[in-house]
Amino acid sequence: MSRRQPGAPEDSTSVPALITTTDALAALCDRLRREPFVTVDTEFMRERTYWPELCLVQLAGQSEVALVDALAEGLDLAPLGALLADPNVVKVFHAARQDVEIFLLKFDAVPTPLFDTQVAAMVAGFGDQVSYDQLCRSLAGVQIDKAHRFSDWSARPLSPSQLLYAAGDVTHLRRIYVALRDRLVREGRLDWVGEEMAALHDPNTYRTDPERAWERLRPRTTNRRFLGLLRAAAAWREREAQRINIPRQRLVKDETLLEVAATGPETVAELARARGISEGFAKGRSGTGLLAAIKAAKGLPDSELPEAPKDRAGPPASPALVALLKVLLAAKSEEHHVAPKLLASSEDLDRLAAEAEPDLPVLHGWRRQVFGEAALALKGGRLALGVEGRRVKLIAAG
Repeated sequence: MSRRQPGAPEDSTSVPALITTTDALAALCDRLRREPFVTVDTEFMRERTYWPELCLVQLAGQSEVALVDALAEGLDLAPLGALLADPNVVKVFHAARQDVEIFLLKFDAVPTPLFDTQVAAMVAGFGDQVSYDQLCRSLAGVQIDKAHRFSDWSARPLSPSQLLYAAGDVTHLRRIYVALRDRLVREGRLDWVGEEMAALHDPNTYRTDPERAWERLRPRTTNRRFLGLLRAAAAWREREAQRINIPRQRLVKDETLLEVAATGPETVAELARARGISEGFAKGRSGTGLLAAIKAAKGLPDSELPEAPKDRAGPPASPALVALLKVLLAAKSEEHHVAPKLLASSEDLDRLAAEAEPDLPVLHGWRRQVFGEAALALKGGRLALGVEGRRVKLIAAG
């Protein structure tokens, strides 16, 4: 591992040692637990599996960088779990969701407290879903070498250039975190980030409910019997993909599930007629399980079938009003230097246009102050939009 004094220049050519033993990991985590924050990243493989395979963990304190070989034989990651659970150390990620999902699977707990620099950058006005590369250029003054972005991180040994690439994901993140945090403190926006972190701290954010997997398919029908079969087929696929540990789409594609729900096969021969279903699959354990799920769904009473998605009550939103709200959103985002997506989604704008005062995040907390109040005023005729120079101007209506 590399060590340097706080404030010393980062040596981008020094390859951190690879942690491969439990004792070395425990010593590292003991040192890092004395730090105010630790930057964290992971390298994993998921192309051929349902569950992500953790290959490497990158960690950096203010004066230390280390790489943990998660595939090292005999390595116990428990000390890392204790570090991630330490309430006195902020865990800093960029685009945290996939990394946090991995740690939740490993330790049955979400790292806490955590800080996501992608979310913080949206609050600080860097745009929607700003990349790590962009923040490195803007806030750390470095250009990331992308040569190893698609490396096979499960192959051993890892090359020095791979290790240097991986280390860069946490060394530059230190400077990015400090710059964003200081900026948000100066602007009084650190609490805004805290509100956004609430969803990332919730374990349910990362867990898939098999019984609700069908909703992702967005079926365009109100036929509840069809929806019941689709729910059963999608739930079966989720559980079977988890059991076999392969991506759900490799097990059965979405379009095949929809066809199975539409035809409701009862025999191996009928199942094998579906596109994407081979005779071998239909005859095997997976096919038997899918047929059993379909059979059980056919026996459900109407009262236990899923409800079709309901259209919103009342007249549809005026396209012209939605367009005005989009202009207002852009103007307010520009004025306050905050990403539009963080304020309101397209669906939020549709509901704002169609409903008097819907229960939406944009009408609560800091979002209401920044955009929600102005949106209600625009709808109520108390605010107009004009142009002054090259900027949109808000005009109080009499």
